Amino acid sequence: MSRIGRMPIVVPSGVEVSIDGAHVTVKGPKGTLSHTVVSPISVARNDEGVLDVTRPDDERESRSRHGLTRTLINNMVVGVTEGYEKRLEIQGVGYRVLSKGPTQLEFQLGYSHPITFNAPDGITFTVEGTTRLGVVGIDKQLVGEVAANIRKLRKPEPYKGKGVRYAGEHVRRKVGKAGK
Repeated sequence: MSRIGRMPIVVPSGVEVSIDGAHVTVKGPKGTLSHTVVSPISVARNDEGVLDVTRPDDERESRSRHGLTRTLINNMVVGVTEGYEKRLEIQGVGYRVLSKGPTQLEFQLGYSHPITFNAPDGITFTVEGTTRLGVVGIDKQLVGEVAANIRKLRKPEPYKGKGVRYAGEHVRRKVGKAGK
């Protein structure tokens, strides 16, 4: 049995979960998220208001989706109560970020032009100084995807470490050319 899949999902107060067949909707103080559960897996609410994710058999497909489904629903519950944030850092001489509102950023990343980055719906940006920023939202997958797209604008290069990186990310450095 999946260790993650058999763990119950505790629904905190202030969060409303509605199960309509295979469609699970979670509504909380920060917003609403929904997910369609794949066919062999079922979600049910027990007497204490705790969600249980079960699988009908031990087929390979059922086992592989059991823990995933439980984690996705738990991420929705955490997202509508606390939200998610990914922090990014910019390193390099002249590299900086400028906030143009909560959903728009302007980057100077060593190119001949500034780069404007617009946030999709449900994502906001926090900027601290000129080299630190955060991506904030309730959907964990969307927060990670937007942070990866920002990092993709100028990945950290291995010789000087210049570029956009996740906070706390370690960039492996290479030794440059050896002089004569």
